Amino acid sequence: MNNNNDVAMPTGVVARFLNFVERVGNKLPDPAIIFLFAMLLIWFLSWWFSGVSFDAIDPRTGEAIIINNMLASDSLATFLSSMVKTFTGFAPLGVVLVAMLGVGVAEHSGFINTGLKLMLKVTPQKLLTPSIILVAIVSHTATDAGYVLVIPLAGVIFYAAGRHPLAGIAAAFAGVSGGFGANFIPSGIDPLLQSFTQSAAQIINPTMTVNPLNNWAFASASSLFIVLVGWYITDKIIEPRLQKTKVDGAEEDLPVFEDARSDEKRAFFIASSVMIAGLALLAFVSAPADSAMRSSDGSLTNFSSPLMQSIVPLIFLLFWIPGAVYGFTVGTFKTTKDMIDAMSKAMNGMAYYIVMAFFCSLFIAAFSKSNLGALLAIEGAQLLKAMELPSAVTVVGIIFLTGFVNLFVGSSSAKWALLGPVFVPMLMQLGISPDLTQAAYRVGDSSSNIITPLMPYFPLVVVYCQKYVKGTGIGTLIALMLPYSIAFMIGWSLFLLGYWALGLPLGIDASYVYPAVAP
Repeated sequence: MNNNNDVAMPTGVVARFLNFVERVGNKLPDPAIIFLFAMLLIWFLSWWFSGVSFDAIDPRTGEAIIINNMLASDSLATFLSSMVKTFTGFAPLGVVLVAMLGVGVAEHSGFINTGLKLMLKVTPQKLLTPSIILVAIVSHTATDAGYVLVIPLAGVIFYAAGRHPLAGIAAAFAGVSGGFGANFIPSGIDPLLQSFTQSAAQIINPTMTVNPLNNWAFASASSLFIVLVGWYITDKIIEPRLQKTKVDGAEEDLPVFEDARSDEKRAFFIASSVMIAGLALLAFVSAPADSAMRSSDGSLTNFSSPLMQSIVPLIFLLFWIPGAVYGFTVGTFKTTKDMIDAMSKAMNGMAYYIVMAFFCSLFIAAFSKSNLGALLAIEGAQLLKAMELPSAVTVVGIIFLTGFVNLFVGSSSAKWALLGPVFVPMLMQLGISPDLTQAAYRVGDSSSNIITPLMPYFPLVVVYCQKYVKGTGIGTLIALMLPYSIAFMIGWSLFLLGYWALGLPLGIDASYVYPAVAP
């Protein structure tokens, strides 16, 4: 396989450090067992600290935070009685399984493969990396679609182009998860974060409002930053380092690409036309001001809108229908049973993820119910406040503290619900606007996503890698993603400070200072 042999294999301190991280990380237990041990540790710590009184105030209740003993008899009874509900209610599980049912039909019918063949014909190999990272960033618009669609497809695209598939997966993961705070297309995350920011700001100023697109300009500019930095790291650090990593996946599971036949092109054109027609119909139905796809306030991008809540089912339909059309047109599907078999094959590949998700869901529930996560976030924020640092240093401190907390609390909205009521009023008293505080939070929230095995989709990315390199473990993926994480954390922080120094607009109705200065 051609892995950009014109670039030298990296040597020196960086290579030795990454190799060390990989060796140590791969000695860790299976992710499912890590989540089990982590849950047991949370239980023990909750028992240990349940008798301790803390001065930290929980911003959600306005009262001193209390650690709940997860080993108490009533907590254990609740744990057992709600175990099934906790597992089946685990949000990433439903997202993955429903989306993969549709993607499975599109993949096994040949629809996706033919599309990739045609795309590779027109995309220069040198531009594959930035193209994939850009698509990964845009995928945020469709909530978690990037994890179940863009990341695995990136591996396929790189492999088909004669490049190392793990480099493609790493680049896409960096864009989807490491660049989560960057996007030039507004999405549901914008009004979601804004709602917490506004509530936190009203602790100081009850009449203050925050625009849902208060970070849109900065997020758009950040997209270019993520693409350029991710492109350099992938081509100059990650892929050269993978030269000695052999692709040893089962031959029958690896994609084999040849030039698209004429009947495949015809079937792809028909299926793509069906997909485009479906998107046009969706746009037509959503356009009216009184559309049923809008929320009660008329918004399409608010998380409460039926459109945003239907993203995953729409992904299922927009791949399942064209995939079926392609399969029956080209002949890969002879009967409806063939289509159902394709969906079953897609679920076979999710067996390990389902097992992992079981233990992951139990750990996250214990961490949340114990209040240990809240205590960690609040105490860290209070420490930062007590240090009384200059504004620029404080903003960078928030970025790094958020990145640290993100290693333990994966949900972006959950972290901001905890940190926002502390960070926003605190910085308003220092003259820093809620808009800038939220932008700093988004940088920190994104940068460390890709190096924590506790992030719900992290084990799924390990599974994607194992399709090509059987020995891929937690350490392998952490070592792959660590250069991105470090570069994003440091570089993106400097980017925000430079953006601030130039006085460029953060977004609509946004300011850097509080009280806002009239233009």
